[in-house]
Amino acid sequence: MTTYVYGIMREEHPEPPEGMGGIGDPPHPVRTLRAGGLAAIVSDCPPELRPKRRDLLAHQHVLTESGEAGPVLPLRFGSLSYDDDTVRAVLGEHASHYAEQLDRLDGRVEYNVKAVHHEETVLQMITNEDPRMRALSEANQRAGGGSYQDQLRLGELVANRVREREIHDAKTVQEALAPHAEQQCPGPESPTWLVNVSFLLEQKESAAFLNAVDDLRQANPHLNLQATGPLPPYSFVTEAPAAHPAES
Repeated sequence: MTTYVYGIMREEHPEPPEGMGGIGDPPHPVRTLRAGGLAAIVSDCPPELRPKRRDLLAHQHVLTESGEAGPVLPLRFGSLSYDDDTVRAVLGEHASHYAEQLDRLDGRVEYNVKAVHHEETVLQMITNEDPRMRALSEANQRAGGGSYQDQLRLGELVANRVREREIHDAKTVQEALAPHAEQQCPGPESPTWLVNVSFLLEQKESAAFLNAVDDLRQANPHLNLQATGPLPPYSFVTEAPAAHPAES
């Protein structure tokens, strides 16, 4: 049966709590595989694995509970291996790689920060800042909306200024938070967010990081700023040079 891999630990890491369940309905029992001075926390994988909320939360729960007893190198949801023997073989083959990462990420957590504009507030800001835009907008209003060309010109001007503001605000967010973290990693680009960045920091620095987020939010009320964490440092786990204990 296909083996589902949650994360990698040191060999001496305690066993998961008795009766802990992972993904699946009903939950598949979690177990530990050891090789090369390391251990992998795994379970059997359901025949059809989908990113359902229940399984996403189960994956997170297993990592959180296991992390209470020591550092765990988290793997993303959907990390699979052919069977238990394959997991053991890859742990042995890449033991030094995973051990180095366990040392590097020990005591570290991830915070994901996303930001988007409050649209009406930003439109008002850029109109107030740009005399040309303000004059054209007022002229169009006096003319009952203005000609098609005038509307097109205003639309292009607004779009350009909004994009400039997005670039400026994305830089502002990253520059304000980077000093409070050891590393940062951009997330997937999306038209929804102007910022999607994950930050790696020591868990003991979480309060200072969140205070910096609050300061940034208060200084920039035109931004809808969201910080999610602490999370296992998924974004900062690097793959083994060749094979992996889990293949998505």
